[in-house]
Amino acid sequence: QVQLVESGGGLVQPGGSLTLSCAASGNIFSIYVMGWYRQAPGKLREVVATINSDGSTNYVDSVKGRFTISRDNAKNTEYLQMPNLKPEDTAVYFCNAQTSSRFYWGQGTQVTVSA
Repeated sequence: QVQLVESGGGLVQPGGSLTLSCAASGNIFSIYVMGWYRQAPGKLREVVATINSDGSTNYVDSVKGRFTISRDNAKNTEYLQMPNLKPEDTAVYFCNAQTSSRFYWGQGTQVTVSA
C-alpha cells in the first residue's frame, strides 16, 4: 500500500505561481512512476506531468515549458512547480503513484486562478 498526501493548492491571480507537494509513505520502493493529474469542472481527469524513477519527465502540451515536476527521493516527495498560471489551469490537482499492480491517488488539492 502507498499513501499520498498533497499540499500547496490555493487561489492565485493570473501570472501567479504555486508549488504543489505530494508526500508518499508506505511501500514507496514499489513506486516506479509518480505524476500529477488535474480535473476541471465538467471535464475528464487529465495527466499534467509524470516523472519516472530514472528522473525522466513528460508533460501535457498545455503546460510544457511552464510547469516543472521533480522528485526528492530522500524525502519521498514529489513537487509540481507552476509559474505563470492561467485561468485554464484551474482544477483539482491529484498526486499519483504507479506500482506494477495499481495506481494510487492523493485526496486532491484545489488550484484556482482568477483575478
